Amino acid sequence: MDFGYSPEQAQIREAIERVCAPFDADYWLRKDREGGFPHDFHRALADAGWLGIAMPEQYGGAGLGISEAALMMHTIAATGAGLSGASAVHMNIFGLHPVVVFGSDAQKARWLPPLIQGKDKACFGVTEPNTGLNTLQLKTRAVREGDHYVVHGQKVWISTAQVATKILLLARTTPIEDCQGTEGLSLFYTDLDRSTVEVREIDKLGRTCVDSNQVFIDGLRIPVEDRVGEEGKGFSYILHGLNPERILIASEAVGLGRAALARAAGYAAEREVFGRPIGQNQGIQHPLAQSWVELEAAHLLVQKAAWLYDHHQPCGAEANAAKYLAAEACYRACERAIFTHGGMGYAKEYHVERYLREAWIPRLAPVSPQLILCFIAEKVLGLPKSY
Repeated sequence: MDFGYSPEQAQIREAIERVCAPFDADYWLRKDREGGFPHDFHRALADAGWLGIAMPEQYGGAGLGISEAALMMHTIAATGAGLSGASAVHMNIFGLHPVVVFGSDAQKARWLPPLIQGKDKACFGVTEPNTGLNTLQLKTRAVREGDHYVVHGQKVWISTAQVATKILLLARTTPIEDCQGTEGLSLFYTDLDRSTVEVREIDKLGRTCVDSNQVFIDGLRIPVEDRVGEEGKGFSYILHGLNPERILIASEAVGLGRAALARAAGYAAEREVFGRPIGQNQGIQHPLAQSWVELEAAHLLVQKAAWLYDHHQPCGAEANAAKYLAAEACYRACERAIFTHGGMGYAKEYHVERYLREAWIPRLAPVSPQLILCFIAEKVLGLPKSY
């Protein structure tokens, strides 16, 4: 077993750190205060060729695996960009995986290069206000009318919809009462036509510069050629993107936790009280050391899940477990970073309060910790399904 980075992976980490270097903590503090999508950061990664890290080479991507993509997202977050930086490009990394797997050659040639080049920005339209994670109950309808589908419905918590030019949309093409199993939902990748789609931003706790939105769709016309794969098979298609999504957000959480831990350790080494650095006190040392252990364990589980995925082995339990463990370790590291700073941890200029606000994201999304535990109880431990 080899737990070290390959020379290629080490080069990826160093290259991403160089791209992120101009976008320091003060940059992200300013974006957190002012809002507005970090277009310059997105453009820098696109110009350096990183937005297609897991996309096929024939369309301009790097053709690498989820292990390298996870390393990239971890590195972005760990530089201090946190979930703001990671979320700005997150959709590029995993979001169009169903298109890569199930799209036609013509669709991939049409859709992937503009996304990789940074000309297009995409959002992921699945979650609805009244269904949450019960995806098979989606209400958004896409009705076939000749060579188009006409879509009506609502979506919620749709990231980057304020700036997106494209949407990967899951909609019902067969009434639920006429469906069996997982059929009846279809997947589309199409233009986000704002004449028929209203996007309302949600004012939220953190990650101000990467928008989250309610989306209201009223008569969006989607050409048949923008449907991915077969009609009614969309749910099975998006399942192929769920494990990579969990792995990537887990890796981002580890990166965010490590950024917070680095700031806490740096402050503890410099801050003197009663004639000695506070980092000399075991009451400060032990919580930070515990966070290092927890983040290291989470990182190893992320690597295992990514390795399994890249080697085409089942990884559902590991991907979900990595997301669970990384999110909790990240949150504790960010919380301990604030405690280490004391009252200054509550001040925005020290950055750690921003990290704690962002640390809620991997705990809540894309799946709750409770449902992860239900999944593992059923699929790994063989206990009765609880939901």
